[in-house]
Amino acid sequence: MSLLLIVLPVFIVFTVGYIGQKTLHFNIKTISTMTLYLMSPLLAFRTFYATPITVNYAYIFIFAILLCFFLWLITAIFLPLFSVSRSERSGVMLGTVFMNSGNYGAPVALFAFGAAGFHTAVMIMVIHSLFMNSLGIYIASIGSKQKYSSKVAIQKAIKMPVLHGAILGILLQLLHVPIHESIMNGIDLIADASIPVVMLVLGMQLATIVRKKVRWSLMYFTTFVRMIISPLLAATILYFIPLSNDIKAVLILQSAMPAAANTTMLALQFDTEPDLVSISTLVTTILSLISIPVVLYFLGV
Repeated sequence: MSLLLIVLPVFIVFTVGYIGQKTLHFNIKTISTMTLYLMSPLLAFRTFYATPITVNYAYIFIFAILLCFFLWLITAIFLPLFSVSRSERSGVMLGTVFMNSGNYGAPVALFAFGAAGFHTAVMIMVIHSLFMNSLGIYIASIGSKQKYSSKVAIQKAIKMPVLHGAILGILLQLLHVPIHESIMNGIDLIADASIPVVMLVLGMQLATIVRKKVRWSLMYFTTFVRMIISPLLAATILYFIPLSNDIKAVLILQSAMPAAANTTMLALQFDTEPDLVSISTLVTTILSLISIPVVLYFLGV
């Protein structure tokens, strides 16, 4: 019941977005563009500016890179079996490679492991945010219906202001540059608003799915990789990384999280199978009510 109460706020936001789209018929792409270009850069800046960089941070960064790479590799190896288009390939990649370690994973870690676990969850959330706003943008743009070349896709990823915000946050933290409280208060207002807006966009997109076609075989594959392969792969990688068992437990838990809600925003922005990405996020989120307690049981919680 406690775990359900943690997840409940997320579903409330989904529902509000869903109802809003059904009744008011918003321009979803305009809202997602606003989030990508105005709100998310400040969220990335604040996250990277405020999160201390430690030795464990480096090990966790290595783990995150390896997990991302092997999830991408597994997806790339098996996707040809489904005869997918370029756009579908990118849509599935967004669901299998990127997990909801922020507005879902961090609260669950706090509930399961306390303040220490929450601190580790925030660290992995920061790293995933960097990956999402660089590699995620590249994957989404390369699968765009506009058929961008690899060169153009890389250029689009580099030009995204959210990546610039993350880099600036890291630099100012390393240089110990203080920011006036009034300025941070303004940044906080926008950064805090970005997460619920992303969740609202997902709910809005779900409201349009019934009128469009989704390849369910691809959704099943995405769900299998995200909910089963990912935590098993994480446990295998962590066996070879010198981190404490407590930190490893949190990282395995984060790897078992459902597909990241931000992937819907990227899929909308670049028109990369947004319906497939949205339904995969919804299904994995619902299934996580069962899968996460199972993972916690095997972690000894």
